[in-house]
Amino acid sequence: MDRVADLVRLPCTTLRLGVAAALLATTACARSAAAPPAAAPPAAAPPATAAPAPPPASRPTCTSPEHHQFDFWLGEWEVRAADGRLLGTSRIEGVLDGCALVEHWSGAGPGRGTSLNFYDRASGQWSQTWIDNAGQPLHLAGGLRDGAMVLEGTAPTGPGGQSGRQRVTWRPLPEGAVRQTWERSIDDGATWTVVFDGRYTPHRP
Repeated sequence: MDRVADLVRLPCTTLRLGVAAALLATTACARSAAAPPAAAPPAAAPPATAAPAPPPASRPTCTSPEHHQFDFWLGEWEVRAADGRLLGTSRIEGVLDGCALVEHWSGAGPGRGTSLNFYDRASGQWSQTWIDNAGQPLHLAGGLRDGAMVLEGTAPTGPGGQSGRQRVTWRPLPEGAVRQTWERSIDDGATWTVVFDGRYTPHRP
Protein backbone atom coordinates (compact mmCIF):
# COMPACT_ATOMS: atom_id res chain seq x y z
CA MET A 1 0.00 0.00 0.00
CA ASP A 2 2.83 2.35 0.78
CA ARG A 3 4.39 1.81 -2.68
CA VAL A 4 1.04 2.47 -4.38
CA ALA A 5 0.66 5.56 -2.35
CA ASP A 6 4.11 6.68 -3.36
CA LEU A 7 3.29 6.16 -7.02
CA VAL A 8 0.13 8.08 -6.59
CA ARG A 9 2.05 10.88 -5.03
CA LEU A 10 4.61 11.05 -7.96
CA PRO A 11 4.30 14.17 -10.04
CA CYS A 12 2.69 13.75 -13.42
CA THR A 13 5.87 14.86 -15.15
CA THR A 14 7.80 11.95 -13.69
CA LEU A 15 5.21 9.47 -14.82
CA ARG A 16 5.13 10.94 -18.26
CA LEU A 17 8.93 10.63 -18.56
CA GLY A 18 8.84 7.01 -17.53
CA VAL A 19 6.11 6.20 -20.02
CA ALA A 20 7.98 8.04 -22.82
CA ALA A 21 11.19 6.14 -22.10
CA ALA A 22 9.32 2.85 -22.24
CA LEU A 23 7.73 3.79 -25.54
CA LEU A 24 11.10 4.77 -27.07
CA ALA A 25 12.65 1.48 -25.98
CA THR A 26 9.76 -0.48 -27.43
CA THR A 27 9.98 1.41 -30.73
CA ALA A 28 13.77 0.85 -30.97
CA CYS A 29 13.35 -2.88 -30.38
CA ALA A 30 10.64 -3.06 -33.03
CA ARG A 31 12.80 -1.26 -35.58
CA SER A 32 15.75 -3.50 -34.77
CA ALA A 33 13.67 -6.61 -35.27
CA ALA A 34 12.20 -5.31 -38.54
CA ALA A 35 15.51 -4.15 -40.06
CA PRO A 36 16.98 -6.60 -42.60
CA PRO A 37 20.33 -8.16 -41.73
CA ALA A 38 23.39 -6.24 -42.89
CA ALA A 39 24.69 -7.38 -46.28
CA ALA A 40 27.93 -9.36 -46.22
CA PRO A 41 30.97 -7.49 -47.57
CA PRO A 42 31.79 -8.33 -51.20
CA ALA A 43 34.25 -11.18 -51.68
CA ALA A 44 37.80 -10.10 -52.36
CA ALA A 45 38.84 -10.34 -56.00
CA PRO A 46 41.32 -13.17 -56.71
CA PRO A 47 44.92 -11.99 -57.08
CA ALA A 48 45.91 -11.10 -60.61
CA THR A 49 47.87 -13.85 -62.37
CA ALA A 50 51.22 -12.69 -63.71
CA ALA A 51 51.74 -13.12 -67.43
CA PRO A 52 54.02 -16.07 -68.23
CA ALA A 53 57.64 -15.13 -68.79
CA PRO A 54 58.77 -15.27 -72.42
CA PRO A 55 60.94 -18.28 -73.28
CA PRO A 56 64.70 -17.62 -73.07
CA ALA A 57 66.39 -16.68 -76.31
CA SER A 58 68.09 -19.59 -77.99
CA ARG A 59 71.84 -19.70 -77.44
CA PRO A 60 73.96 -18.99 -80.54
CA THR A 61 75.87 -21.92 -81.96
CA CYS A 62 78.76 -22.32 -84.39
CA THR A 63 77.08 -24.69 -86.83
CA SER A 64 76.85 -22.28 -89.76
CA PRO A 65 79.00 -22.99 -92.84
CA GLU A 66 81.03 -19.82 -92.18
CA HIS A 67 82.27 -21.23 -88.86
CA HIS A 68 83.73 -24.24 -90.68
CA GLN A 69 85.43 -22.60 -93.65
CA PHE A 70 88.83 -23.30 -92.09
CA ASP A 71 88.17 -26.95 -91.21
CA PHE A 72 90.47 -28.09 -94.02
CA TRP A 73 93.36 -27.09 -91.74
CA LEU A 74 92.33 -29.49 -88.95
CA GLY A 75 94.66 -32.41 -88.30
CA GLU A 76 98.20 -33.36 -87.40
CA TRP A 77 100.73 -32.28 -89.98
CA GLU A 78 104.34 -32.42 -91.09
CA VAL A 79 105.39 -29.15 -92.70
CA ARG A 80 108.12 -29.21 -95.31
CA ALA A 81 109.79 -26.72 -97.63
CA ALA A 82 109.69 -27.11 -101.41
CA ASP A 83 113.06 -28.95 -101.28
CA GLY A 84 111.70 -31.49 -98.77
CA ARG A 85 113.36 -30.06 -95.65
CA LEU A 86 111.29 -30.53 -92.49
CA LEU A 87 110.27 -27.09 -91.24
CA GLY A 88 108.26 -28.33 -88.29
CA THR A 89 105.11 -30.11 -87.18
CA SER A 90 101.71 -28.66 -86.43
CA ARG A 91 98.57 -29.92 -84.71
CA ILE A 92 95.32 -28.07 -85.43
CA GLU A 93 92.36 -28.95 -83.23
CA GLY A 94 88.78 -27.74 -83.00
CA VAL A 95 87.68 -26.38 -79.61
CA LEU A 96 84.69 -24.73 -77.94
CA ASP A 97 82.07 -26.84 -79.71
CA GLY A 98 83.46 -26.00 -83.12
CA CYS A 99 83.67 -22.24 -82.51
CA ALA A 100 87.46 -22.02 -82.82
CA LEU A 101 90.62 -23.73 -84.06
CA VAL A 102 93.82 -23.86 -82.01
CA GLU A 103 97.20 -24.26 -83.70
CA HIS A 104 100.14 -25.90 -81.90
CA TRP A 105 103.34 -25.29 -83.90
CA SER A 106 106.72 -26.86 -83.19
CA GLY A 107 109.51 -25.72 -85.48
CA ALA A 108 112.45 -27.87 -86.51
CA GLY A 109 114.57 -25.46 -84.44
CA PRO A 110 113.76 -23.97 -81.04
CA GLY A 111 110.76 -21.98 -82.27
CA ARG A 112 107.29 -22.86 -80.98
CA GLY A 113 104.01 -21.03 -81.16
CA THR A 114 100.25 -21.24 -80.92
CA SER A 115 97.33 -19.42 -82.44
CA LEU A 116 93.60 -19.05 -81.84
CA ASN A 117 91.49 -18.88 -85.00
CA PHE A 118 87.75 -18.16 -85.12
CA TYR A 119 84.97 -16.75 -87.27
CA ASP A 120 83.62 -13.47 -85.86
CA ARG A 121 79.93 -13.31 -86.79
CA ALA A 122 79.77 -9.62 -85.85
CA SER A 123 82.43 -8.56 -88.38
CA GLY A 124 81.86 -11.41 -90.84
CA GLN A 125 85.60 -12.13 -90.81
CA TRP A 126 88.02 -14.77 -89.63
CA SER A 127 90.55 -13.71 -86.99
CA GLN A 128 93.84 -15.19 -85.88
CA THR A 129 95.86 -14.26 -82.81
CA TRP A 130 99.35 -15.79 -82.79
CA ILE A 131 102.04 -15.78 -80.11
CA ASP A 132 105.39 -17.59 -80.13
CA ASN A 133 107.95 -18.50 -77.49
CA ALA A 134 109.89 -15.30 -78.25
CA GLY A 135 106.87 -13.22 -77.22
CA GLN A 136 106.16 -11.98 -80.74
CA PRO A 137 102.42 -11.55 -81.39
CA LEU A 138 100.62 -11.33 -84.70
CA HIS A 139 96.98 -10.34 -85.25
CA LEU A 140 95.38 -11.17 -88.59
CA ALA A 141 91.88 -10.93 -90.07
CA GLY A 142 90.27 -11.82 -93.36
CA GLY A 143 88.40 -14.67 -94.98
CA LEU A 144 88.04 -16.99 -97.94
CA ARG A 145 89.29 -15.81 -101.33
CA ASP A 146 89.01 -18.18 -104.28
CA GLY A 147 88.89 -21.18 -101.96
CA ALA A 148 91.90 -20.13 -99.85
CA MET A 149 91.91 -18.61 -96.38
CA VAL A 150 93.70 -15.24 -96.57
CA LEU A 151 94.37 -13.29 -93.36
CA GLU A 152 96.20 -9.96 -93.16
CA GLY A 153 97.56 -7.62 -90.51
CA THR A 154 100.52 -5.48 -89.57
CA ALA A 155 103.60 -6.21 -87.48
CA PRO A 156 107.14 -4.89 -86.99
CA THR A 157 109.41 -6.05 -89.82
CA GLY A 158 112.88 -5.40 -88.46
CA PRO A 159 115.07 -4.29 -85.56
CA GLY A 160 114.09 -0.68 -86.10
CA GLY A 161 110.47 -1.45 -85.33
CA GLN A 162 109.22 -0.39 -88.76
CA SER A 163 105.69 -1.69 -89.26
CA GLY A 164 104.90 -3.72 -92.34
CA ARG A 165 101.91 -5.52 -93.78
CA GLN A 166 101.64 -9.26 -93.28
CA ARG A 167 99.60 -11.65 -95.43
CA VAL A 168 99.23 -15.36 -94.74
CA THR A 169 97.44 -17.69 -97.16
CA TRP A 170 96.33 -21.29 -96.51
CA ARG A 171 95.27 -23.10 -99.66
CA PRO A 172 93.85 -26.65 -99.61
CA LEU A 173 95.40 -28.95 -102.20
CA PRO A 174 93.58 -31.74 -104.05
CA GLU A 175 95.56 -34.58 -102.43
CA GLY A 176 94.55 -33.54 -98.89
CA ALA A 177 97.59 -31.35 -98.26
CA VAL A 178 97.62 -27.64 -97.39
CA ARG A 179 100.05 -25.00 -98.57
CA GLN A 180 100.79 -22.04 -96.28
CA THR A 181 102.47 -18.94 -97.68
CA TRP A 182 103.51 -16.01 -95.52
CA GLU A 183 104.29 -12.74 -97.30
CA ARG A 184 105.49 -9.37 -96.04
CA SER A 185 105.34 -5.88 -97.54
CA ILE A 186 107.20 -2.78 -96.37
CA ASP A 187 105.78 -0.49 -99.07
CA ASP A 188 102.09 -0.75 -98.13
CA GLY A 189 101.38 -3.66 -100.45
CA ALA A 190 103.13 -2.44 -103.60
CA THR A 191 105.49 -5.42 -103.45
CA TRP A 192 105.51 -8.59 -101.37
CA THR A 193 108.31 -10.85 -100.17
CA VAL A 194 107.72 -14.51 -99.26
CA VAL A 195 109.11 -15.24 -95.79
CA PHE A 196 107.62 -18.72 -95.31
CA ASP A 197 106.35 -21.32 -97.76
CA GLY A 198 105.40 -24.67 -96.27
CA ARG A 199 103.49 -27.68 -97.44
CA TYR A 200 101.37 -29.44 -94.82
CA THR A 201 100.96 -33.19 -95.29
CA PRO A 202 99.20 -35.52 -92.83
CA HIS A 203 101.54 -36.76 -90.13
CA ARG A 204 102.46 -40.43 -90.40
CA PRO A 205 103.31 -41.94 -87.00
